[in-house]
Amino acid sequence: MKKTILIPILLCATTIFAQEKNPDLQKQQQEIVSLNQKLNNQQAIISQQKNELAKLSAKTENQNKQIDSLKIETNKNVQNIQAIANDLGTKIQQTETTAKDSISKLDKDVNTNRLYWIIATLITLLLGGVLYWLLGKRIATSKTDVETQIKNTKKSLEEESIKLDSKLIEVLDTQLKLKQEEKQIVSANSNIEIDHSLALKVADEIVRMQKNISKMDEETKGLKPLVKGIERIQANFASNGYETVNLLNRDYDERMNIDVINFITDENLTEGRKIITSVVKPQVNYNGVLIQRAQVDVSQN
Repeated sequence: MKKTILIPILLCATTIFAQEKNPDLQKQQQEIVSLNQKLNNQQAIISQQKNELAKLSAKTENQNKQIDSLKIETNKNVQNIQAIANDLGTKIQQTETTAKDSISKLDKDVNTNRLYWIIATLITLLLGGVLYWLLGKRIATSKTDVETQIKNTKKSLEEESIKLDSKLIEVLDTQLKLKQEEKQIVSANSNIEIDHSLALKVADEIVRMQKNISKMDEETKGLKPLVKGIERIQANFASNGYETVNLLNRDYDERMNIDVINFITDENLTEGRKIITSVVKPQVNYNGVLIQRAQVDVSQN
């Protein structure tokens, strides 16, 4: 510091002294002063930089300490991770070994159970086949027995129906004879009105019997005598002046004097055609005069 103060004083003295002797020297002295000032400035800057460098060194040292601390912590973490990995690897290996043993045992059990199931399934299928064959045979036999029973029952019912109709024919024949005698009495007395109720009943019964006969086997017991009885009563019916008009299977015309009970769709008929396919009540004429309108079913397309 003292040197710094003495230098300017000497420079000033030298300058005063030199000004009197040499102008060039004076100029050089001024340059020296300027250089000294720059030198002082540089020293100040260097001093400041040294201070900052010292601070940076302190910071660097502190950071190095922190880095060392982090390295220590990192090493500890690596050691912990390695220990955990080793322990986890051991557990995974143990688990894998246990799993393999379990899977092996399960496969063995599954194979054993599968074999049992296959055997049980084969036995079940075999038993099912045997039962199916036995049941099929039993059902076929039962079906044959049932069909035979139904056929026999139907035959018995038809025979009973024929017996009843034969007795009814005898009754109707007797009543018609009595009606003929009554007619003779009525003819003698023209004031008495003729009762057609019996004749209409006979006509209805004849139509019913004919419909039933058309559904029976020709070899049914008692069928032929019944047919003969119907023919006989029809002759007696006609002798009394009554006539039944056969409308079955005739083409239907709306101008006919009949009552249609049902219109039935039949795609087997040609388009637009209408046929009387069932007679519920026959048309009855007495001496050519209508006394009962027919009731019929008509099939159409």
